[in-house]
Amino acid sequence: MDSHYTKTKLTNGLTLLTIPMPSVESVTSLVMVRVGSRNESAKIRGLSHFLEHMPFKGTRKYPNSQILSSTVDGIGAEFNAFTGKEYTGFYVKAAAKHLELTLDILSQLLFHPLIDKKEMEKEKGVIIEEINMYEDQPMTKVGLDFESLLYGNTPLGWESVGTKETIRGMKRQDFLDYMGTWYRPDNMVVGIAGAIPQAQNLVEKYFNKKQLTVYRIRSFTDKFNQQRPALKIRFKKTEQAHLCLGVRAYPLGHKNRYALSVLSTILGGNMSSRLFMEVREKRGLAYYIRSHPEAYTDNGYLVTQAGTNIDKAQETVKVILGQYYQAKIKKSELTKAKEFLKGRLILGLEDSQEVAGLYTEDWLLEGKLRTPQEIIANIDKVTIDDITKVAAEIFVPEKLNLTIVGPYKERDRQKFEKILK
Repeated sequence: MDSHYTKTKLTNGLTLLTIPMPSVESVTSLVMVRVGSRNESAKIRGLSHFLEHMPFKGTRKYPNSQILSSTVDGIGAEFNAFTGKEYTGFYVKAAAKHLELTLDILSQLLFHPLIDKKEMEKEKGVIIEEINMYEDQPMTKVGLDFESLLYGNTPLGWESVGTKETIRGMKRQDFLDYMGTWYRPDNMVVGIAGAIPQAQNLVEKYFNKKQLTVYRIRSFTDKFNQQRPALKIRFKKTEQAHLCLGVRAYPLGHKNRYALSVLSTILGGNMSSRLFMEVREKRGLAYYIRSHPEAYTDNGYLVTQAGTNIDKAQETVKVILGQYYQAKIKKSELTKAKEFLKGRLILGLEDSQEVAGLYTEDWLLEGKLRTPQEIIANIDKVTIDDITKVAAEIFVPEKLNLTIVGPYKERDRQKFEKILK
């Protein structure tokens, strides 16, 4: 497993990471910008996500979506973008011989979008329908509600897609101001993974936008002090109850990140995990159940999500809590969880897109890289004692948070509150 990479700082402040993958014939070019919905004010909620859409409607060189898409389709490539709470990303994956064209396309998306007023007004309708789609998907909505419960009326607790009101109220100047503030070379990392011929020269050619002023990245230091269990129930006429039960945990880069990942895997990370066996296989309470950790630069959590029979939701919550509080870990569970995490990492490293994402996100958010060997070594270091300590620290009643989407009335609230105490 080759972990060789090269990091280069361009004169305009942009960071370039190149990760050769001799065994593949594709190349993924990924640009990540250190800005996301967490950087928004209440007035422009959803702008980061909206802005992610707009470059695909036309750029200076590719003036409409048909020309842009035809150019990408013409080389059999894939391209897309994504928005998180603390970052935005754009990528193109193509055969290695088309690297220059992929960088040309990305530079157009990042630096030369037209932000046409007519296209912007049409896209407002598209995003409002996206909001409607999430409202109609309880499996998605319950997860969004969980972060809202954790982080409240703050940018970290807001939905990245925004609200219908803020989307309708956005002006072209809002986009221009936002891009001028955040879409700057020294706030970007370009990651290129795969078969890479002379990547640095090409990046310097297409990403030579000048840095006009010095930019300082803001550090987030939000404090969320929870003193008692929290519950949020969203009434919706559904055939199944969807729930998220979780606890506050650790921020990005915390020393316990690997122990938490192993613990999460043991609990609900795969089809032989404790919760999958207890909730689905033994009791038949749910079709799906899974656990995962999430980390932001200054906050984090571990959550279990499940879809269950409306009349069995309380039982499901009790079973999940029972596994949370059962801290005794078997050696066989530890070994299996470690091998699972390492195996999934190794499988991902066969895909240039996964490799570009791993390295680029690490550098963007943490200012350093973790090679695959380092990640595997840290997973191997996790002990039963480490996991036991983490479980004892995070699985306490006052840190519990539960969100539910289903046909429940206010009288049902007390039943769930009793379980959490």
